Amino acid sequence: MSHPLLVAPIGHSLLRLAGPTTAFMVVQIAVVLAEIWLVGRLGSGALAAFALVYPFVVMVMNVSSGGLGGAVAASMARALGGGRREDAQALVIHAMVLAFVFAALCALFAWTAAPLLYRMMGGEGVVLRQARAYSDVWFSCGVLVWATNFASAILRGVGSAALAARFGVVGSAVYVPLAALLGLGIGGWPGWDVAGFAAAGVAASGLSLALTARAIWGGRLGFAPSLGGRGLQRRLFLEIMGVGLASSAVTVVGGIGTMVLTGLVGRFGTSALAGYAIGSRLENLMGAISYGIGTGMLTLIGVAAGADGWARARRVAWTGSLFAAAVIGVIGGAIALLPEQWSRLFTSDPATIAACVGYLTRAAPFYILYGLGLTLHFGSQGAGRMGVPVAAVLVRLVITVGGGWLAIELGQGLDSLFWAIGIGLAVYGLVMGGMLLLRPWQARPAAKR
Repeated sequence: MSHPLLVAPIGHSLLRLAGPTTAFMVVQIAVVLAEIWLVGRLGSGALAAFALVYPFVVMVMNVSSGGLGGAVAASMARALGGGRREDAQALVIHAMVLAFVFAALCALFAWTAAPLLYRMMGGEGVVLRQARAYSDVWFSCGVLVWATNFASAILRGVGSAALAARFGVVGSAVYVPLAALLGLGIGGWPGWDVAGFAAAGVAASGLSLALTARAIWGGRLGFAPSLGGRGLQRRLFLEIMGVGLASSAVTVVGGIGTMVLTGLVGRFGTSALAGYAIGSRLENLMGAISYGIGTGMLTLIGVAAGADGWARARRVAWTGSLFAAAVIGVIGGAIALLPEQWSRLFTSDPATIAACVGYLTRAAPFYILYGLGLTLHFGSQGAGRMGVPVAAVLVRLVITVGGGWLAIELGQGLDSLFWAIGIGLAVYGLVMGGMLLLRPWQARPAAKR
């Protein structure tokens, strides 16, 4: 019996699968904007501290939800598309084991190497202390983040995107008031400063995890998670990690690029760093929209790939990615035309505003291509074809970091660094889209029947 997603209309299926996650991402965008505004109430120093830690937090979030998390969803979709129900049951357990392992590794990193990296990125004095306080809280409780994102990926992989989004919205709704309370304080209590935002974040993740775990082990998957008496299997870990490592490499390389760029921006002072923190958050928000649409694509493409339906997989990829590019292009274009108005939503410091405007006018016009490329990245996960995404992100890294560093060494200033970032976004999207045109996905020779 064929999977229902193999025969359902593509447009309707994308709307059903991507719609809830995209709606959740819209909620997340509102949460992120509120978060920036709240952190901004603590001053430019707090924003600068946030900018130091943020690349690491984003890397973990992207790996746990999009890199390895996407691989979890894709593995579930391919197993169900290929009629491997017992594998799908066991993949749930294997995914949770991996969540705990990677959370422990991230905590170890935060306690050892992270403080040195914050200093290398320009952190010093109060800014460095605030960054370390946020980092220690968030990464020490990171298992809640990893397990939540893997559990949500399991729901998306079986086609229950609406349920995953609903639980995510609950966590987001709790986060904002809790962050305001713990970060800014109330009455005579001053709060925990930047660390309060980290505590609120992991607490909200814990709530989402409790709801998601209850759904998974309560029968909402249509089957019960089980190892089937076979124990943990290397084959199923590889099922996730085969795509997950390549996809995570893309995320890690991108995160390293962001860290290096943050360090380069930090050479121009705290105000420049704070302005970049505000501006670059918009890039991450565009990534959230791509994620919402891309994860819907991932499930459809994964099911099609599991059944060797490559023509359908390609149609899904182009339909979803072009739609995402159009939406993101409109938003990026609007912000590029009104950069100062955007900046003033979060700060009144003239130097910070100037840096933010400099970034937005040079990067935001290229968000349309970034959206195209990033959405195709998620489609590639579903297809199990991660070679091009790895190559594309490496090309982007060379352009942004190499070009930005060279511009600074030649005395071209901060604006030239921002131009390098914008050009890197454009080239990334062109490589992703161009390679799918030139080398469309198809069955590997050994997989042909």
